[in-house]
Amino acid sequence: MVKIGTHDGTFHCDEALACFLLKRLPEYQDAEIVRTRDLEKLKACDIVVDVGAVFDPATHRYDHHQREFQETMTTLSGGKYRWSTRLSSAGLVYYHFGKAIIAAILPDASAEQIDTLFSKMYGGFVEEIDAVDNGVSQYEEGSPKYHIGSTVSTRVGRINPSWKETDTDMMPRFERAMALVGGEFVEVLKSYYESWLPARDVVKEALETRFEVDPSGEIIKLPIWCPWKSHLYDLEAEMGTEEKPINIKYALYVDSHNAWRVLCASITPGSFVCRKALPEAWRGLRDADLEAKSGIAGATFVHASGFTGGNKTYEGALAMAKAGLEA
Repeated sequence: MVKIGTHDGTFHCDEALACFLLKRLPEYQDAEIVRTRDLEKLKACDIVVDVGAVFDPATHRYDHHQREFQETMTTLSGGKYRWSTRLSSAGLVYYHFGKAIIAAILPDASAEQIDTLFSKMYGGFVEEIDAVDNGVSQYEEGSPKYHIGSTVSTRVGRINPSWKETDTDMMPRFERAMALVGGEFVEVLKSYYESWLPARDVVKEALETRFEVDPSGEIIKLPIWCPWKSHLYDLEAEMGTEEKPINIKYALYVDSHNAWRVLCASITPGSFVCRKALPEAWRGLRDADLEAKSGIAGATFVHASGFTGGNKTYEGALAMAKAGLEA
């Protein structure tokens, strides 16, 4: 029987995910998981993760605890991937088998889609597990303003016996941990595939037709609302050039009430700071007051922070965006 080796005792999120991922592959789907630190038993395993003090893809040994181990997605790929977080066993397994795993979970995905999802899943899911396992802080200095106790690593950790429990049968608990983190991996992957990935085509088309919306090329019109910001920055970099960069300020789309919205692009994906907020004089105003102040018919509101506004018509929303550019 094929065997996957990992360490015994207290388990962590990284090896639980590594084992779950391996068992998505045909060659390991029926593998026995051997939890031990006995080197002789580990030698008999076909693949070993998170134990053994050896990183050697040629012999399928994927430990990261060695003093000299400093591998990241960037170093292993020769700079192809941008992530510089030190890898855990989850990241190592993902780097070497991730595309095949995604193909196994999403058999209808194309090679191009798998490449895109491979990067998205690392940055959106696996890197967090690598960072937590290696003790990498999210902050350069100072303390976080609040504690987050619901991360997948924290939840996996709670499956281990508490200090007051005497339960020594760890395999059922490890299987629960695998199911928890693995279930989240699959859920996130399918969400990216079914929702996030199709939005890329919508945003790309909006960028290609931006000059039809406004000669500035800084306003896009979305035919339907979608998670556009998560694609905007990558597509701007891919489609723009140093001589002709793309720098979108506003997106126009129809909201759930069949009215038009103006939404500002932020300076970076995770920032609340807008590249170009709507005019300060409009902020916090509504309806007749806003129409009078802006001189734009149909204006319904502008948020107090200026990051979004609304209008009853497309023409009105476009006029608001154009005025925002000129402000």
